[in-house]
Amino acid sequence: MPLMTAALVLLAFVMPLATDMYLPAFPQMTGDLHTDASGVQLTLTAFLVGMGLGQLILGPLSDRFGRRTPILTGGIACVIATAFCALAPSLAWLVVLRFLQGFSGAAGVVIGRAVISDVAKGDKAAKLLGVLMTLMGIAPVIAPVVGGAVIEAGDWRGVFWVLSAASLLALVAAAFAIPESLPPERRHRGGIAATARAVRDVLGNRAYVGYTFCFGMSLAVLFCYLGGASFLFQNLLGLSVGQTSAAFASVGIVSVLAGIAVTKLVGRFKPTSLLRTGLGLMTASSAALCTLSLTGRLNIVAVLVLLYAAFVGISMVSINTAALALERVPEAAGTGSAVLGTAQSLLSAVAAPLVGIGGEHTAVPMFTGMTASALLAIAALRLTRTAAPTVG
Repeated sequence: MPLMTAALVLLAFVMPLATDMYLPAFPQMTGDLHTDASGVQLTLTAFLVGMGLGQLILGPLSDRFGRRTPILTGGIACVIATAFCALAPSLAWLVVLRFLQGFSGAAGVVIGRAVISDVAKGDKAAKLLGVLMTLMGIAPVIAPVVGGAVIEAGDWRGVFWVLSAASLLALVAAAFAIPESLPPERRHRGGIAATARAVRDVLGNRAYVGYTFCFGMSLAVLFCYLGGASFLFQNLLGLSVGQTSAAFASVGIVSVLAGIAVTKLVGRFKPTSLLRTGLGLMTASSAALCTLSLTGRLNIVAVLVLLYAAFVGISMVSINTAALALERVPEAAGTGSAVLGTAQSLLSAVAAPLVGIGGEHTAVPMFTGMTASALLAIAALRLTRTAAPTVG
């Protein structure tokens, strides 16, 4: 189990690395690719859309063909797509390649959650998911620092060569350490029609939908931040690329520590209690940031303290909603994980480019998006009040 968990973490590690590692280069990329803030943010959107659709397709396929083959196939494709991102001659090509990178890399994320659901239930599953998400949280700490160093030594294209190497390492780990966790007798047959029925069944579970939408909106808060943070730190607060990397890293460290704390609290407190506490913290801190931005009182200390509070809330919400959602669909874990991840990716994909609407010198759209997403996460919990039977 420890080796398998480590391999799943490494495999899923590539996706947050691919999300965060090139963020400090956004201002540089606007000039190199002859575009603006929204254009560069479109590469993040394409990646998230690809990851969302990849999870929706690859998750159900893993319910039919088993977990191991889709993980390895997706890993190979991700290595190739990531390498080609480094060679992209234009913004249009980079958008397409980022989509392919996200689609193929989704295998490690969605099927990894399904593997955990195959081998553990209840509090044990929540703790394993918490461990997975917490260790994955190290990526946002490492990614901006490594990315900033690569960018200062060369340019943004070097980031994708490093990501390609990381993808290859994850693929090798998966090949040697992740066994097949879904026996043939538990696999679903029937092709596209069966997949559509499985998606329909999990979406018919009201509590599952509520927790899933809450999960997705909590991570939309995160991606509003990711989409606008480089411009906030560099253009509004006057930080250098290296200082921006350090700011990203500090927020990531808080996220990791929060994930560790939340994982330890699982079993001592009800997941729903932790969830509601996280929602309150996430919403209050996002609203405070929005207020500071609207009144022109942004400063680095206040911004970081409030971002730390928001990320503690995001950890509390995301870990518990993921476990609560998958618990509702135990016999369709691959499909349930796919829909969960697709909701996360697509909602985040919508958020990322919207924060650039106001241009490179305002944070109002970024913090307004964070606040609105947090409020929608609270609203989603209303769907969970009427319990529905589990699927299966």
